Amino acid sequence: MSRRLTHALGRVLPPLGVFALIVAGWYLVTYQVLAEDRRFLLPPPHEVINEGFLDERVREDILLAGWETLKAALIGLAIAFVIGSVLAVLMAQARWIERSLYPWVVFLQTIPILAIVPVIGFWFGYELTARVVVCVIISIFPLVINPLQGLLGTDRGLHDLLTLARAKPLTRLLKLQIPAALPQVFVGLQTAAGLSIVGAVVGDFFFGRGAIGLGLLLSRYSGRLQSAEMLATVFAAAVLGVAVFWVFGALGRRVVGAWSEAWGAGERPAS
Repeated sequence: MSRRLTHALGRVLPPLGVFALIVAGWYLVTYQVLAEDRRFLLPPPHEVINEGFLDERVREDILLAGWETLKAALIGLAIAFVIGSVLAVLMAQARWIERSLYPWVVFLQTIPILAIVPVIGFWFGYELTARVVVCVIISIFPLVINPLQGLLGTDRGLHDLLTLARAKPLTRLLKLQIPAALPQVFVGLQTAAGLSIVGAVVGDFFFGRGAIGLGLLLSRYSGRLQSAEMLATVFAAAVLGVAVFWVFGALGRRVVGAWSEAWGAGERPAS
């Protein structure tokens, strides 16, 4: 067996093993724990697949709703990335700016989003704009904190070299701090990408109006006690979150993996 195949199996088999245990536990709960008249609360996996994904009408509804959710999440993520990057750069330039803005960034993270969803709907309506606002609020924190840590964590010796060369602050930022912060930027993007999907689903679920996303679809299936379709929608939302997380992970490995140990340069030491 080639080394590449062994490495691939080592990456694939452990999660597949965990997946098999989850499915086995699912069947156990459905058929052994739940009474027959309450089995609708957790239909077995094959029923979720048959009624949620193999049914053409339900599958089309999930795909269309998934696109609406993805659209809101990506727009919100892009806006949060721009705002977060600007805030991180400003905070990295002077201690007084950091002290002025950092508490408010933390405050934004601690806002109970479900409590202010009605306010967001009142201000921005109940269409795409309101869902994007929810995505921005939920996902912006790692897009400020991670880049800020990267900008502030630049090697002090390199800073001294630029000081000796009489480099201007803009040169220091563009040539040293931003490249050094890129690994942390992609960590923040990975985290925020998953959060933006959550924000899009939550906003859609509680606004209950406009184009049908996964959240609104969940609400409708829940109201009709269509458990299999509801679980299929939950699974679709989870897969969407994993997909965007993986995309930004792959992008991070492509951009900084050649020189960043955290993103792929070198082998992880054996345990």
